[in-house]
Amino acid sequence: MFLAKTFGMRGICPDDKKNPINKKNIESADIPNVAYIPVCQHYGTPAKIIVKPGDVVEEGQLIAVADGEISANVHASIPGVVQGIKEVYIGNGKKSDVIVIELGGTFSKSGRIIQLNDWLSMSKEDLLEKIIQSGIVGHGGDAFPEGKKLEYALKNGTSTLIVNGAESEPYLTSDHRLLVEKTEGVLIGTQIVNKILEAKNVYIAVENNKRDAIRRLKILSANRYSYKTVGLKVKYPQGNEHQLVKAVTGKIIPGDEKVQDHGITVINVATLIAIKNAVINDKPMIERVVTVSGAGIAHPKNLIVRIGTPIRDVIEECGGFTGKIAKVVIGGPMRGYAQKDLETPVTKDVSGILCITHEESSHFKKNGICINCGKCVSACAEGLMPSLLVKYISYKHYKLAYENGLDNCKECGACAWVCPAKIPLVQQIQFGKNFYRNQRKVSAENSGN
Repeated sequence: MFLAKTFGMRGICPDDKKNPINKKNIESADIPNVAYIPVCQHYGTPAKIIVKPGDVVEEGQLIAVADGEISANVHASIPGVVQGIKEVYIGNGKKSDVIVIELGGTFSKSGRIIQLNDWLSMSKEDLLEKIIQSGIVGHGGDAFPEGKKLEYALKNGTSTLIVNGAESEPYLTSDHRLLVEKTEGVLIGTQIVNKILEAKNVYIAVENNKRDAIRRLKILSANRYSYKTVGLKVKYPQGNEHQLVKAVTGKIIPGDEKVQDHGITVINVATLIAIKNAVINDKPMIERVVTVSGAGIAHPKNLIVRIGTPIRDVIEECGGFTGKIAKVVIGGPMRGYAQKDLETPVTKDVSGILCITHEESSHFKKNGICINCGKCVSACAEGLMPSLLVKYISYKHYKLAYENGLDNCKECGACAWVCPAKIPLVQQIQFGKNFYRNQRKVSAENSGN
């Protein structure tokens, strides 16, 4: 009997579209002949390039250093020669300088293992520094530098650590497979993080469409660890920090407050594997597991992909397209970004590559008319009124939108999913946020002159 919790009445329950890929083992993708490694693949300031064309680099070598308070190191995902530096669009639609590396040489980091118990003698400060130096960013959201997140949690204190295995986005199954195939790695990663944070309560939260993972976690946790596995009802956006905290602990944290300021730290399953790889295997973040799925792909898979691999290569490895597709999306269908260029490289925050057919695709109407049905309000897990926010934005009342919670919107897409008028609510909210933030920035700069 599985314990099933959730965050309340709001949210949505779309078809998860996770079968049959959720039963397939993770495979390793081919190493790319050329890697295009962006220096801006994390929240914060782009990393500063420290290599130049003609340099020979090793696998895992530091090639761009964190620049500023919030930034992350970048490492070579393949050995070879730096061919050049150029500017490209990355998966989130932003431009970034990329370091182009042509494959050559030997692999020095792959498969390297140190003694499993060696890390136990490391101080929490040394463990934290190892995570920072390895360039690890959060795998489940905005790619915030993980070392900085843990540093903040250590400074402010953490009483509760929650491992986020919800993976509530449709199609995506990489976390599920990691929980099944790398259960011990997830638990070791949790142990490493909790040596830093010393949380009294540790929960591993998993939705009930991953019952094989829940069974494995309960067996291993009971035998070797004192972590509590919590089964959750299947609902989106349960993977959001605020909703997950409410589901697991019952605690309601206002949308404009950080969960860490309430003594709670949430960390994604795949992030824990990256931390384990850095500490146990001395391997920086040079690869990640990516779900390749959708009705438009011939052979859906979960693949371990080197950072900087063009998404075209990944798609071809899965048999290519089955026919005419509507769009290729990086990320999940709810929060992902449609791509114009298949040369876009895989970055640290790419959880999925979805090949969506016209039958699967939602077609928004630019001038859709709101019918005041209230469905978007019922769907919003943050308790906002998306239709009202969009009306304020359309009439350029940005301050009113902000006063009614604009900044609390997590852009999960649940409102747009249920909208019968097919209004692109999320895109309009994103526009309103960016415009208002720029307005405030300009006002602050002018007042300082």
